[in-house]
Amino acid sequence: MKALIVDDEVDICFLLSSILKQQQLKTSYVHTLAAAKTALHADPPAILFLDNHLPDGRGLDFIAEIKQHWPDTKIIMITAHDSPNERRQAREEGADLFISKPFSREIIIESLRSLSIVL
Repeated sequence: MKALIVDDEVDICFLLSSILKQQQLKTSYVHTLAAAKTALHADPPAILFLDNHLPDGRGLDFIAEIKQHWPDTKIIMITAHDSPNERRQAREEGADLFISKPFSREIIIESLRSLSIVL
């Protein structure tokens, strides 16, 4: 199963990728929404970890497009800018989960379990 990480922080990409690989997921990461679109067209993942504040736009504004073109892809928002408004908007747009940074290995694994990505 494949996971795509969309985050402009390289350290987050490395950390999350390491956690996901321990759960037997194939991972890749990109740092912009434009690169995410290219990656989605090339090989849609089962799950996408999406930061909200990226150099070329907001992840929240990209959720509807993901759900329209890749409806089976699960979306987990990951952001350091956690607010009730952002959580509500993410849910309304179609995000499956919302995780605040910093996150722990346990939170990531529990999120994968809740979406039936891992046992």
